[in-house]
Amino acid sequence: MEQLTYTGKDIGVCLLDTGISDHPDFKGRIQMFVDFISNKKTPYDDNGHGTHVAGILCGDGSASGGRYKGVAPGCRIIAVKVLDRMGNGNKEDVLRAFQWILKNYQKYRIRIVNISVGTIYRTWCDHHLLSQGVEELWDQGLVVVAAAGNQGPKPGSITAPGSSKKVITVGSSDMLIGSAGVSGRGPTFECVCKPDLVAPGNRITSCLPGGGYGIKSGTSMSTPFISGAIARMMEKDPLLTNVEIKMMLRDSTDDMGLPRNQQGWGKFNFKRFMEM
Repeated sequence: MEQLTYTGKDIGVCLLDTGISDHPDFKGRIQMFVDFISNKKTPYDDNGHGTHVAGILCGDGSASGGRYKGVAPGCRIIAVKVLDRMGNGNKEDVLRAFQWILKNYQKYRIRIVNISVGTIYRTWCDHHLLSQGVEELWDQGLVVVAAAGNQGPKPGSITAPGSSKKVITVGSSDMLIGSAGVSGRGPTFECVCKPDLVAPGNRITSCLPGGGYGIKSGTSMSTPFISGAIARMMEKDPLLTNVEIKMMLRDSTDDMGLPRNQQGWGKFNFKRFMEM
């Protein structure tokens, strides 16, 4: 099967999160670590969120005998810490991280930026700054994948920078309805339909600091699923542009029969995507 042929080998993925631990599942693949919270040089994750996200994206399953393996276990990791041990951050650090990526993406051959963090923008200015920052990355040709946030189910609950009209915004397919229906939904501040698509995000097992595994839920967990699939596709066809990738994702979805501002184009179909 085509989808088993590729692992995202040598594709550089930048993760903006709480950091990353030196988990066995990432051995030899953490190419760079940048810390905008404490300015430490050695990879660490004092919250666990970033390590969990990275495991979904690219853990190779070494510590579980292959039981818990990420989507793209061959990709390279560039981890940027923008959130503290409580999972909190500010837009200034996120904007600094965007500028670091712009300056260094060629050096580290970054192709994809995974942003499993978001904030409810208080003002038009906050929204504009975060959207402008992330769209500069997109305009340089990077594939930017951002979480829809967990502020649903009310309309207009997409978090920034996932609210940007350009980036690929991911909601959780299993967190759209009922008591677990917290996946963010549009329209955005600019009346754009979001999310773009949805993928599983409820009770996902992945890596934790210390070398073990644990369960977390949210659109943060759905986002690296899509980033990992993109890494595999970019290994298959390295010449694909971010716009082409976005259109391929659109054409790979299954309609869940829900409103556009709830499900986006629909639920991601990995097999269909990799067969394109």
